[in-house]
Amino acid sequence: MLDLKQFELWFVTGSQHLYGPETLKQVADNSKVIAAAFSEKLPVQVVFKPVLITPDAIHTLCLEANSASNCIGLITWMHTFSPAKMWIAGLSVLKKPFVHLHTQFNAEIPWSEIDMDFMNLNQSAHGDREFGFIGSRLRLNRKVVVGHWQDPEVHKSLEVWSRAACAWHDWHGMKIARFGDNMREVAVTEGDKVEAQIQLGYGVYGYGVGDLVKTVNQVTDAEVDQLVKEYLELYDVVPSLCPDGRRHSSLREGARIELGMRHFLENGKFGAFTTTFEDLHGLAQLPGLAVQRLMADGYGFGAEGDWKTSALVRAMKVMNVGLEHGTSFMEDYTYHFSPSGDKVLGAHMLEICSSIAATKPKVEILPLSIGGKADPVRLIFDAQTGPAVVVSMVDMGRRFRLIISKVDVVPTDAPLPKLPVARALWRPRPDLKTAAAAWILAGGAHHTSFSYDVTSDHLQDFADMAGIEMMLIDENTCLPEFKKELRWNDLYYRLANGL
Repeated sequence: MLDLKQFELWFVTGSQHLYGPETLKQVADNSKVIAAAFSEKLPVQVVFKPVLITPDAIHTLCLEANSASNCIGLITWMHTFSPAKMWIAGLSVLKKPFVHLHTQFNAEIPWSEIDMDFMNLNQSAHGDREFGFIGSRLRLNRKVVVGHWQDPEVHKSLEVWSRAACAWHDWHGMKIARFGDNMREVAVTEGDKVEAQIQLGYGVYGYGVGDLVKTVNQVTDAEVDQLVKEYLELYDVVPSLCPDGRRHSSLREGARIELGMRHFLENGKFGAFTTTFEDLHGLAQLPGLAVQRLMADGYGFGAEGDWKTSALVRAMKVMNVGLEHGTSFMEDYTYHFSPSGDKVLGAHMLEICSSIAATKPKVEILPLSIGGKADPVRLIFDAQTGPAVVVSMVDMGRRFRLIISKVDVVPTDAPLPKLPVARALWRPRPDLKTAAAAWILAGGAHHTSFSYDVTSDHLQDFADMAGIEMMLIDENTCLPEFKKELRWNDLYYRLANGL
């Protein structure tokens, strides 16, 4: 998985020549202190850049940021007053996202010592408003974080934004391998792949299953032996799949498929992939265990050719790096309507990531009454409990829409001894009736990305960077207002994108 410390946020401070060399040196020294402190607090490197005091310097830095492969964006701060006309050329060409930090070096006013020299040096309250105006005048998407630079809430806001920026950076040039097409006659897994690449940065590449099968068939028995040994160490493997079990060959076939897929994805430098049970020619079983383990290593995945969800899972995997809980492909499968509280059982045929498991997963082999192939091996487990989000990205024809539903994952009411898949049970906020109606009205897909640590805050920042619509379903959702928001958004995007 990615190491987010390989990425850089450039700490960019604005000022002007009028204050003289002493003040400008102090501005630079203060900025270095803040940048170094942020590097310790954030999951990425924060790199101090020389204080900007001319239009040419600003323009040059923005061009350098655009071309720097490890720069994910800028933190901008006006320590003093930086006339905003200087920023027009630079911000007009800037392609990387930026967050406007509205802070000042000192926390409190030194009441008995404050003089005009102090005021000239510490006038972010003045300078950031000038900079804020030009951002709004240029109609630029950006996040504004307000507070003292040592405030933990400021650190948290910047951490959330930086994780979203890492995911946005990862999407640009990211490749998705699509093994086979989408499930026939399904609407929501379709979409405009060219528009996605233009607007969102990633490319979708189709491959016949035979291309994958060729790689699977090249896997050596020694490789399979080693991976099976890993399975036996990491999971509770049922006796029939153990080396002396009658179905051990099925576990080996699952390992061979995983190794073949892994080699294919690594050799092609892919970040995400899709499969479909309607196109398995040459594969002995539907990839289940393989998909689950590849997701756990950070790959995005979408079932039935769903490349949009595959990309979304990948983005949320990147945002999730280093956090305690996991992210997975998911699907709303069936409901539990009950006087004690309505709930959703989330699962899929096989492909739920083990990063969300509450306990040690079990490796099992059971029939799959769809697809017409041999019984597939898979990991079975219950998900962790706690607050989470269920997220969908859909192509609305003229725009992409991100739909987020806040949920609370709860224990199952009783054991599920016959359910042969990994699963999560949750209560949607504010309740199932409201949340499901809102989801359906928004056109949310049945395939989703599910996460505990990636929140609506991360996804709001991400949607802003991507310039896409976001709809939130949470404890405050009211259907009449939600419908109004959908209608207003439709009008806005029609006007913004042209009739």
